[in-house]
Amino acid sequence: MRAIETIMSAVGTDDLVLSTTGMISREVFATADRPGNFYMLGSMGLLSSFGLGLAAMVPGRRVFVLEGDGSALMSLGTLPLIAVESPSNLVHVILDNEAYESTGGQPSISAEVSLADIGRSCGYRRVAEVSDAEGIGAAMAECADGGGPYLIVVKCSIAPVEGIPRVSLSPVEIRDRFKACLGGR
Repeated sequence: MRAIETIMSAVGTDDLVLSTTGMISREVFATADRPGNFYMLGSMGLLSSFGLGLAAMVPGRRVFVLEGDGSALMSLGTLPLIAVESPSNLVHVILDNEAYESTGGQPSISAEVSLADIGRSCGYRRVAEVSDAEGIGAAMAECADGGGPYLIVVKCSIAPVEGIPRVSLSPVEIRDRFKACLGGR
């Protein structure tokens, strides 16, 4: 939860935040719910492509994609596409706990495969791999200049937080308030 708090503290008022299904969306919702957040419910692996399209649609606003290693691994083909399309306003954050936490903590392959190296190989303009709040803060500060796409891989552990509520908004409510935040687009 500390990683989510640090990330969300660097998000500006006009920035857009997309969070993946499961615990990441639940923690973002509990930490910093706001109309500019879109909580992906039930569509693991699709968030980075959604973020790429959104970044292209609203080039004047920063778009943060917050997903886990499992979600990123499910859509590896999107990483080179993001790099080739090169949206300067996209900040892709992968919270890498080397597990599918939301479905029971089964191990992912990110213990053996470096997502940061994959991002570098794909051609992200800037890639950082961090493992503590200070590193997250420094990496997030670098993203303020609009020279993305950025990839920040946060190596973290599985640390279930008791009492994290589910997102209490319906998918329609999430969609409608996010659409309103985009000015009806």
